[in-house]
Amino acid sequence: MRSILYFLLIFLVTVMSCVPGQDHYTLSNQYITRTLSVTNGTLSTTAITNKMAEREVAIQYSDEFKIRISKGTSEVGTDHWLTSKDFEVTSVSEYNKAGLSGLSVDVQNVDYSLLITVHYELEEDQPYLRKYLEITPAKSLTLEQVTVENHSFEDAFQPYQLKQITAQSMNFITTPTGYRPNRPGNVTDYKFGLGQPLYTTNSATFWGVEFPASTNYVEDTELNCGYLWGKEIKAGDTYRTYKAVVGVTDDYQYIDDAFYEYINDIKIRPLRLQVQYNSWFDYYQQVDREKFQKSVKKIYQELVTERGAKPINAYVIDDGWQDSFSEDADWSDQLWKVNTDRFDKDFASSRELVRAQEGTLGLWYSPGCFFGANRMVKKLGEQGFESLDFSMSMSGPKYMDAFEKRTLELARLGISYFKFDGIFGHLYTRAFELNGRGAPKMSQLNTAGFTSTDPRLNDSRYDELKTYYLVAGTERLVDIFSKVSSINPGVFMAITNGAYLSPWWLQYIDVVWLINAADGATGEGRSGELVYRDDIYHDIWIKENTKFPMHAIFNHEPKKVETGESKEQFSEYLFMNLSRGTGFIEFYIKTENLSEQDWDVMAEGLEWVYDVFPTFQNVKMHGGAPARSEVYGYTAWNNEQGYASFHNPSEETRKYSISLNRALGVKNMKATYSISSPLHNGKEHDGKNASAGDTISITLKPKEVKVLNFQITNSI
Repeated sequence: MRSILYFLLIFLVTVMSCVPGQDHYTLSNQYITRTLSVTNGTLSTTAITNKMAEREVAIQYSDEFKIRISKGTSEVGTDHWLTSKDFEVTSVSEYNKAGLSGLSVDVQNVDYSLLITVHYELEEDQPYLRKYLEITPAKSLTLEQVTVENHSFEDAFQPYQLKQITAQSMNFITTPTGYRPNRPGNVTDYKFGLGQPLYTTNSATFWGVEFPASTNYVEDTELNCGYLWGKEIKAGDTYRTYKAVVGVTDDYQYIDDAFYEYINDIKIRPLRLQVQYNSWFDYYQQVDREKFQKSVKKIYQELVTERGAKPINAYVIDDGWQDSFSEDADWSDQLWKVNTDRFDKDFASSRELVRAQEGTLGLWYSPGCFFGANRMVKKLGEQGFESLDFSMSMSGPKYMDAFEKRTLELARLGISYFKFDGIFGHLYTRAFELNGRGAPKMSQLNTAGFTSTDPRLNDSRYDELKTYYLVAGTERLVDIFSKVSSINPGVFMAITNGAYLSPWWLQYIDVVWLINAADGATGEGRSGELVYRDDIYHDIWIKENTKFPMHAIFNHEPKKVETGESKEQFSEYLFMNLSRGTGFIEFYIKTENLSEQDWDVMAEGLEWVYDVFPTFQNVKMHGGAPARSEVYGYTAWNNEQGYASFHNPSEETRKYSISLNRALGVKNMKATYSISSPLHNGKEHDGKNASAGDTISITLKPKEVKVLNFQITNSI
């Protein structure tokens, strides 16, 4: 019946349509113009103007969109690609409402009984435009892949080009007793290549689908913004795709800045400074209410009462609070039960404790049941929950429904911070759903007998199957995250092990873990620890060209588990650490091991970070490669202030210079700044002035860290 109605609708639309042989439609504001044409019934983009740079995007051809449909992802030979050229425009409507200009274009394909409405949206005061599709089939079909934007541009460029969807790390291998290095070096092969933007170099535009697991890529000059989906759309139902975005800036040299400004616009919450304590290095899995209470009170006494620091935001109970360690632990009726020998069933006394210290309560929590929850995987699998060898499936309907229920219960209890640790795997091993439980299945790949972490899955021939699972799991997770934010709009959420660096995660959570790095920084002395972590920063942002805001990184530092180092050593380590500009500062400390001097340094560091935090939105790395012992650092600016940190990891005294220009991040090029230093070793700069455009030179001893503050004194 629905099919008959569908064809009747097509007939009526076709008869009533008044689309002439050729028409042009334009969406435009002060930043960007997009012109579309309907020529002989076919929709295409004919012009995109970047008004900020006063340049046209050089379009070679435009397919506008394309989709791959089939009878099912396991039905070999039934898939078909359709582009905008396979559809005929039946109607076009334009609208303006509340500062939003819109264009909706209905197109039809009679052969496959498909209606698609292509939507374009442009806000009057934003330098970016969005587009999405609504797909309605008259006959049920599987939408395997959708490309929302598909054009050929002369200057199309893919900044991030790695793709390693590995099950087993190629640097570490699994053994019966754990993991051992397969070759030296950092673990650097966990690079899904999902959810990264595309650029055009001459015309200075950025593109992408606003979904963490999107697949945006350039092939030759063809720009593709879309994602694998692989699910059925029933006859008469309408599926709305994720939105694609195209944005502009005035100069390609600064396109990253423009892209990050756009990401800041769409974040679930504005950037804020989250300072917290985590129990892990204090007690590991032996944490309980009494131990936790002792540390919480000690921190508040030392930092707030004795030294006048601001109360920290949250106190976090890490792995160990859950009832997963006893032989009779049972989560069949409720996931993530509390070990009531260690904590109250509802954390009542712990919540009251942190409230008295002007803070809130946070929890470590593993969606995949990793680490201390890992022993529950087998039990849950035996009870009908979807398990994956050593973790739980992020697409399993029964398990994820139960996980959502428990997560929302904890949110309603008032848990203000969630560390979602272990999603699609962890540092060394990733797990994939191969059996179609809530995710598409591809039986033609003959994975029968494979484990979900099988090393054979490292082969790229399985990438499509693995990506289908990552898409399905990501969709399920972001739905849960959105519901948590509805319960508590002020919640702070981190995704850590098994996550991947896509800036579009920030539509749902606050920070993402620094991937491919160990929890504890290794290296000789504090300088070596800094080099370990900072070289991973250099790999990610400089070498690999990852697009993700540094201020939204969780990096497992600063750490202080013993006393004895000089105040100068700890200060330089701490301030360099804080200068990375992350808005998420989680202290990993052994509270009873710290000296009065150590607490002094921590209080001084917090005072500094609160002062410079307004600049963190724009933080970037400068200088050379840490691993090559080259001077490097971090810098961030707003219109009123800025700072720059410097580290010389070499064995020689080095001179280094920075220019106070836009490339460094200086926002006000007409300003004069007074210079000061929060550290003992930079006082020779105190009281000096510098103007935008000046060059600042600094001398660094071997292994030395320096930090300079810049405060505006006047602006022309």
